[in-house]
Order: sequence, then C-alpha cells, then structure tokens
Amino acid sequence: MAFSVSPSVIVREVDASAAVPAIATPPAAIAGVFNWGPTNEAILISSEDELVSRFGKPSNDNYETFFVAADYLAYANAIWVARADNGATKAHSDTAIDVSLQGNTTTTSSAFEALYPGALGNSLGVIWSGSAGYEQTIYEVGGIDGSHPFGNTAVSNTLDFNSGASATTELTFRVEVSDKIADGLIEAGSLIEVGNDGIGYFNLTVAEFTETSLDINGDVTTNAPDIAGYDYTIRTVEKYLGSADNWSQVRLRVKYKYGELYEGAPASGNYHITVIDRDGGITGTSGTVLETYSDVSITNTDQAADGRTKYYQTLIENNSAYIAVRNGTMFENSGTGITIQNMGNPGSQIGFDTIDEEYTVASAVAVNGNNESSLSLSGLATAYDLFKNSNEIDVSFVLTGKNDDGGVVANYVIGNVAEYRKDCVAFISPSKEASVDSAAANTKLVNIIAYRNKLQSSSYWFMDSGYKYRYDKYNDKYRWIPMNGDSAGLCSRVEPYESPAGYRRGVIKNVVKLAFNPNKAQRDQLYSSSINPIMSQVGQGILLFGDKTGQGYVSSFDRINVRRLFIAVEKAIATAAQSFLFELNDEFTQTQFKNIVEPFLREIQGRRGITDFRVISDGTVNTPEVIDQNKFKANIFIKPARSINVIELTFVATRTGIEFDEIVGSLT
Repeated sequence: MAFSVSPSVIVREVDASAAVPAIATPPAAIAGVFNWGPTNEAILISSEDELVSRFGKPSNDNYETFFVAADYLAYANAIWVARADNGATKAHSDTAIDVSLQGNTTTTSSAFEALYPGALGNSLGVIWSGSAGYEQTIYEVGGIDGSHPFGNTAVSNTLDFNSGASATTELTFRVEVSDKIADGLIEAGSLIEVGNDGIGYFNLTVAEFTETSLDINGDVTTNAPDIAGYDYTIRTVEKYLGSADNWSQVRLRVKYKYGELYEGAPASGNYHITVIDRDGGITGTSGTVLETYSDVSITNTDQAADGRTKYYQTLIENNSAYIAVRNGTMFENSGTGITIQNMGNPGSQIGFDTIDEEYTVASAVAVNGNNESSLSLSGLATAYDLFKNSNEIDVSFVLTGKNDDGGVVANYVIGNVAEYRKDCVAFISPSKEASVDSAAANTKLVNIIAYRNKLQSSSYWFMDSGYKYRYDKYNDKYRWIPMNGDSAGLCSRVEPYESPAGYRRGVIKNVVKLAFNPNKAQRDQLYSSSINPIMSQVGQGILLFGDKTGQGYVSSFDRINVRRLFIAVEKAIATAAQSFLFELNDEFTQTQFKNIVEPFLREIQGRRGITDFRVISDGTVNTPEVIDQNKFKANIFIKPARSINVIELTFVATRTGIEFDEIVGSLT
C-alpha cells in the first residue's frame, strides 16, 4: 500500500466484482479404436467432418466407436477423442531404386513415413521434385531437322495435332534414332508442354504414349541393330489450341506432373514436395493432392523473404496431417530429379513422368491392429486415463462406446474416470451380445438386466437400453450402433437441472429402428433396474424414456438431472471459491462468500432448477478451531427440483346435485 506524509492523492483499487461463473456444459469424451490420428492423445473435435479428417472414416474394425462419437456431435458441438493404441503400424518404404537417365542406384531407407499408425497410410504417395526434375526439354524449337533422310522417306518435320477426337489431341511424328525419346520419359499421366514464346505454351496431360521402332526402310522392327528411327503417337486429354504445328516452330517439354501447383521450378538444391492420395483410400479419388510444400530447403537456417523457415523438416513437422520425416539423409541426397515414394505398396508407380525417378520396390505395409472387439482393456484404459485429471481436461460426459459383454470397460470408466473425477457422468449402453444378437425380446430383456447387474452402482453413470440401426454413408450400409452417444447428446441440449427424457426433449436422431423396443411391462422391469428405456412410439418417433442414474437405491441422486445439477453447482462455486484462497478468514470474507453464492443459486431457483437453498458461511461453521487450522468452511443446502416420472389422472363422475367442494377433499 502506498504511504505518504505530505499532501498527495493516493489511488487504490478494490475488486468487489467477484461472482460465481455461469453454468456451462463442457464437452464429452470418448476413447477407442480409430483408423487414423495420434494415439493416446486427447483431441478436441467439433464436427463429424473434423472427426473423419483427424481420425479417418469408419470401417468394420471400429464403426461402433466412430458412430457413437459422431452421433453425440449430432446434438452437441464438441467432444474429446482419444485413439487407443491397438497395435497398428506405420506405413513407410524399406527399399527404393533410382531409375534415372544416368543409371540405377539403390537406397535402403525411406525418406518419409506415414504420420500415424494404420492401414490408411498405405494410400499415401510422396513425390518431390528438384530443379532438374521440374521440367526437361525433349525437343527445342528447330530441334529436329526435317531435311535429314530416313530410308526412302524424310524425317517428319510437320506435327499432326488434329487427327484425334474433337476434345483431344493426337500428336504423331517420326524421328531418326538419335532423336529417340528416352525410355520412361513420357508415359500415361505425364504432363507435356507444347508451344513457343510467341503463341504461348500449352500444358497437355498424356492419355496414351506409343513408340514404334522402324528399320532403314521405314518398316516395323524389334531387332535392335536394325532400328534406324521411331514413330511416335502421343494422345492427350486436352485439345491443343496453338497455331504452330512444325518442329521448327514448337518446343516439346515434359514437366513435373504437379508443377502447376507451384509458381516455378524450385531453387537450386531445393525441392517441391507433393503428398497425394495414391489410390483413393483417403479421399475416395485416386491421385488427389493432400498437401504441398513449395521450394523447401535442406538447410535448417534458410528462411523465406517474410522470415518464415523453409527447412523441410520443420515445415512437415509443424504442418503435415499425413507424413513425417523418417530419414532426412535419404531425402537430402535424393538428387535434383523427381522422386516417388509410395507407402505400403511394393513395386508400384504413380503414373506420371519418370524423369530421374525413384520409386518404391519394397515397402512396410501398415496394418490396423486390433479392432474394437478384440482390443484389450490395457490398451483402452490407457486412452481413457487421459481424461482422469479434471485440471487438464474439462468434460461433462464420458462415452463408453462399444461395451464388452462382461462390463469390464464400463466398470473401468465408472471407477477410474467418473467416480475418480466426480464431476462427470459415464454413459453406457449394454453389449451388442445382450441387446442385438438374441432374437426374442424377452431374452434381450433378461440379458440387458444381467449386463446392468455386472456394473457397480453409482450416481455417476447413466445406462440406456441398447442399440439402434442407422445408415453408414461412408460404406453405404446399415449398422447397429450403441446409443450412449445419443443419451449424452440429449443431456448436452438441456440445462443440467432438466431431464433429457420424454416427448419434448428425448427424441433420438439418426435411427431407422431399435434392436429392442420394450413394451410397458418390459420398460417397468428395465426402469426398476436403473436402465433407461429407449422406445419407438407411433407418431412420436424414437424416444429416451427414463432419467435414472445407476445409484442403486432411492435418493435424490438417482435422477440424472439432480446429479448434473450438483456437478454444475459444485464446479461453479468451487471455481469462485478459489479466489478466496489466502484471504483473511473473518466476518467480511465469510459475508463476501455468501453474497456471491446466493445470487448464483437464486438465478437457478428462478429458472426452476432448485426449489430452495441456504448458504451458511459465518461463525457457525467457521469456528475458532477451524480458523486456527487455516481453513474456511461453508455449508450449502439445496432442495433440487424433481422431474415428473408418473402422471396420475383421476376422473370422477358425480350425481347432478352434488357440489364439487363437498367431494374434492375426500378423493386421493
């Protein structure tokens, strides 16, 4: 505090604006098997599209886990996702052969590998071009002399650009043996450039390339000593629109197929790196460009004009969603041509020009590892443990996704996440064996109740009655999916003190039919076992029809709205209470605490979340002994609002002369 003896103005500031933060619903969380993405790392996902982008499309290995997360996102806008380590491996290349114009060399290492484990990495291709590989001239303007004799005919000087179909170009010409186009220089998929400085240059994609060897008489021959020249046919996808049609007027170049993605050739010693979906496994379209890195350097100190690094390892590490550097030495020594590395596809090529080309001939094919049914608890538990620390990740709901028939996973999540944190609720569906595989409805009822009885009782879990049938747009088929994502999603859409069930709030999305649609008698059996029925009703849709927790005995906390109300109130007031740490425990502090808590609870009361409350933080609880222990105590009494589970309507017929006031009190 400022001190002054002489006359002065002293300014001090007191913060009396402390308040309890508003109630919010943090994201949900799920762990399980996914086909892509980092393992044992929690990632916040905000949409189904982002879920696919970060963790891959669903497959037969993980569709239940995937769609539980996706279904939750149909109701809410955020979920933490942790991919369990299921033994999947990374795709990369073990051996590569350099097929260049100068000869063959072999490397036994892979420059790049898939960023994440999983068979999806087998679809990746990485192509990088040095300065020499960006483009190579085959014939300069005037490069072929049409006056040279060739047997009884002259070498072709005029090019026929118009013999193909109207939408394409078919370039045909004849050259002597010294002007042969090097093997592999042009092939289907190559990008060629035809034109000159006057008319401009036209990029044409090669659809078909044919070379026919001729003898001195112009007849076809395959005998090498007799070859005196060649006939060429290059059919292109696009139509050539230039006016020049003579070798004395045009130049022919073969270019880096993805060169149009860049502004020009890389600087000497630098590279353009292109990452593609080689076979369509990632995007659905083979050859789709996934990422590009322009003019990258192999020197870690190189920078662009704006000060950003050009070093390839840093750029890929910071920006790539698909690849990682595996062996920098191999990349840095790969030469100035074009290099192709296909992940997990031995001996294949990508289908474009092969100037100074290096391609994989033996690869490390990635596998997906254990599926969601065979993954051990140890692998799944490690991923769920990421959500144990409430100070690191704030969650409201923990989704168990696909559950085993023994209830092992569900019990682990209840005991080691929900009960451990005590600020979130685990959402559980019975196993597929219990709710889908049996044909008879009564058998399903018995199995679902038996599954519930394997779970420890706790007010920190909520169980629905089974599976729904929904469409999988990624694989064009229908699948059975557990509904714990839907139950949690319904909770996310209501206030913590409101029930998520019923005709107004409990409508389930993305469902064709239920595996088990309980009737009234069966719903009674389920509800008495703390299982919340999901039923189909004509004219209403498919509804969540219960709001019980797994408390196991009659209590205020056997309802999900009460449990969530107390979690929300406890978290909010505890957060506000942190600002009182190290303050003096006197009447002023005790009153100040009460004054910030009461308006918060009064607001909830005004919104019908609680019926009454009382806050005691004075000397009644903060006795001298408590103060001497450097503690502060407050007792907060709350009467929670209760949801209606049973509506009883009594209709009474009376005689004509009876006054209603005479009998109203006599009926119960």
